[in-house]
Amino acid sequence: MPTLTNRQILLRRRPRGLVEPEDTELVTVAAPEPADGEALVRTTYVGIDAAARTWLDDQPSYLPPVQLGECIRAAGIGEVVESRCDAYSVGDVVTTLTGFQEYTLVRDDLFTTPVPGPGDQVDQRAVMSVYGPTGATAYFGMTGVGRPAPGETVVVSAAAGATGSVAGQIAKIAGARVVGIAGGPHKCRVVVEEFGFDACIDYRGDDLAAALKKHCPRGVDVYFDNVGGPILNAVLGRLAPKARVVLCGVISSYLTGDHPGPSNYVNLLAKTASMQGFNALDEWGRFDEAFAALRRWDEEGLLVHREHVFEGIESCVDALNGLFTGANIGKTLVRLSGS
Repeated sequence: MPTLTNRQILLRRRPRGLVEPEDTELVTVAAPEPADGEALVRTTYVGIDAAARTWLDDQPSYLPPVQLGECIRAAGIGEVVESRCDAYSVGDVVTTLTGFQEYTLVRDDLFTTPVPGPGDQVDQRAVMSVYGPTGATAYFGMTGVGRPAPGETVVVSAAAGATGSVAGQIAKIAGARVVGIAGGPHKCRVVVEEFGFDACIDYRGDDLAAALKKHCPRGVDVYFDNVGGPILNAVLGRLAPKARVVLCGVISSYLTGDHPGPSNYVNLLAKTASMQGFNALDEWGRFDEAFAALRRWDEEGLLVHREHVFEGIESCVDALNGLFTGANIGKTLVRLSGS
């Protein structure tokens, strides 16, 4: 096939706070050529997740930090355009760690998952919103750690975001009463009117403690936490007996790196409650189970997904920063090619 060029965004300086123009560089290089056991994927969409910002810091995590001069890491979806790997054929659609780049190499490993069905019939935006890492995270966190029961009260922070919106809908399917927390009246309306939550608290405009008391009069049985910080502390102060707190993300402190401990953690003891973190990658062997359940609920009309799509590789950094300035509703994607 003809020589392909690959535009990619490299990390040049470790950001402090939001990613500044001087922190990255957009370069054009030759697309990599697959060796035996590899395939070349053309990226259709890059998924923008808050975790991608943490990988830019020189701090240990479940994945190593992006090094200076490396392409910025991110999950995405694309189409196989050349293959020397038995696991993939040209035309296959796969999810993988594409990074902020137009082409990437993949292997038959846990980071790459083929999407079932003819490539031209795959709804790639739905895959990124529901049938990929975002949906799996919501599924395993809510069903495995939160375990909501009919009649219980579930609170979800960052409820208008990609993971929170799906997690809350899973709790509704389980028969729980679900209260979201989001920033601003518009997002709160979307959480209730589109995602089907029973109520939504505007943490920017409401007295959070008073609103939690109003909407959760018998306490919070399950809290799905995406933000940490003062919001986590406020919900800990409203726990019901035997409550389960699901630690999914800490977006409130990803920019600063400061993680203040919640003073209300003592309520875990008083209410004999539990607080547990999780990583969806630990459940790799159960991803088919998660996607089957999510697909069934979607087909039954029980799941709604929404995407905020940016255009072109040049917008990747703006899209990432938008997660921290409140620009997104649903899954944030950057379209690099295709439909």
